[in-house]
Amino acid sequence: MPRKLTTTMRPMALVLLLSCLLPGILAADTPGQSLPSEREPLQTTVLDEVLVTGDQPGPGLWRISRGENTMWLLGNQSPLPRRMRWRSDEVLALVASSQLVLASPTLTFGSDIGRIRGLLLVPALLGARRNPDQASLAEVLPEETYQRWSALKRRYLPRNRGVEKWRPLFAAQKLYEAAVEDSGLRFDNIVWPLVEKAAKRARVEVIVPAVSVRIEAPRAAIKDFAKTSLDDLACLELTLERLETDLESMRDRANAWAVGDVALLRDLPFIDQGPACIDAVLQSSVLSERGFADLPQQAKTVWLEAAEKALEENSQTFAVLPMRLVLGDDGFVAALRERGYHVEAPL
Repeated sequence: MPRKLTTTMRPMALVLLLSCLLPGILAADTPGQSLPSEREPLQTTVLDEVLVTGDQPGPGLWRISRGENTMWLLGNQSPLPRRMRWRSDEVLALVASSQLVLASPTLTFGSDIGRIRGLLLVPALLGARRNPDQASLAEVLPEETYQRWSALKRRYLPRNRGVEKWRPLFAAQKLYEAAVEDSGLRFDNIVWPLVEKAAKRARVEVIVPAVSVRIEAPRAAIKDFAKTSLDDLACLELTLERLETDLESMRDRANAWAVGDVALLRDLPFIDQGPACIDAVLQSSVLSERGFADLPQQAKTVWLEAAEKALEENSQTFAVLPMRLVLGDDGFVAALRERGYHVEAPL
């Protein structure tokens, strides 16, 4: 049987590269993380000087319909304020009254990438994370870029010397995660675990649209990747620019989701390093030759097909997507509108 990839299975063979680099598609709504109720109790809502805390309502829901059938869609956000808790009762009641819950798209991998074999490939995967020929970042980056990297590393990763041997792509991801957590934010998924638990309690079917991927000879693929140079300078430079200029706006977006200000979420521009980082890997010869180049589009297609089927067969569906896939002219909601569905956005 295919194995669904979730963030709790990291690191496992070459497939993990994809889970790390497609966060908007693969990792934003994966189950298996601790529930907010398991954390320390929070105090009543207060407005901190920078970040909101305590119980917060989150955003309103998109209503997508055709005829009598309706899909309620919640846009998830990451990162969020570390000390907030989602006030979820009304939403979870809507989940329980639905006939179907639709999750974000994910990847499934054939049985040739099982858990045991994947663990045996961890050393090879760690080797693929390093620059070819053990080159350092000082050797592969332009001098100005390396100076910017060094300044941010001293602040957010002062004790991590090994990252200096990593490819720019992986170094950028590590630095980004450290900076976000230092800013009082967290990547924990506080939405999907509660939605999934409510669906299971009410015996509501949960569908996870999936792109099926099969990697032939994964050990050979990792060895090939370890020797392949990536066009990932843009990924690192955009990440540095975002950390230099966007952390305050990132906190603003986290607050906007927490208090339900969707209009502010739409209006807050930001530097998105994601596409450059994703393309650096998917467009590499090792993966493009194996058919991975169009994975983001495939994920969008399978989700839209599942959404249309759900709307056709059920009077009420509840869906969760990362906010970045909800908003925008090229988002999933815009695609449904183009297909003739009636869309009402939250205020």
